[in-house]
Amino acid sequence: MVERQLRRATTCLLAIVATVALTACGGGPEAVERPTSERPDGVRADSDVERGAAEKAALGAYSGYLTASRTASRRGDPHAPELSRYLADPLLTRVQLSIRDAKEHGAMRTGTLRSDPTVIAVDLDSDPATVEIQDCLDATGYRLVYTKDQRTVPGSGGGKHLATATATRYPDGRWLISSGVAHQDQPC
Repeated sequence: MVERQLRRATTCLLAIVATVALTACGGGPEAVERPTSERPDGVRADSDVERGAAEKAALGAYSGYLTASRTASRRGDPHAPELSRYLADPLLTRVQLSIRDAKEHGAMRTGTLRSDPTVIAVDLDSDPATVEIQDCLDATGYRLVYTKDQRTVPGSGGGKHLATATATRYPDGRWLISSGVAHQDQPC
């Protein structure tokens, strides 16, 4: 019974972590360019600067999310303050529940999670503005283990798969990762 619950928690953790990593392996898709209408010279340049700043901020939030979730998972702390620094709901709640479930079952995440995210779309005209990220999440060295003896939880081995996430700009100007999906059926 406990192993089944841990497997379910593991699957949830992998899905959440995979959701965060968003870069395709081996020459993934290029960033999507949205058509722009011709405007006076200064406006186009400002638009490119805004887009570049949005991409940088979104990738920073994504990287922060991965680091914060690994740290919180290792410590078994679902309310680690660094999580809310980079995540927003509904993803924040999913990550917190996943960490709590693992902790309640005597497990934690250890090892290395590899990621190389890429921005695939930017929409600064939407309300709120969003940036879509894609990653080939490599969780082959990232394991769910029993806290007591460091044995790997059966069925918790990770692999490489595609993940996508959305960074959203909030009214206070922060970019936070608000959603993510692990595409475990799409190896990369």
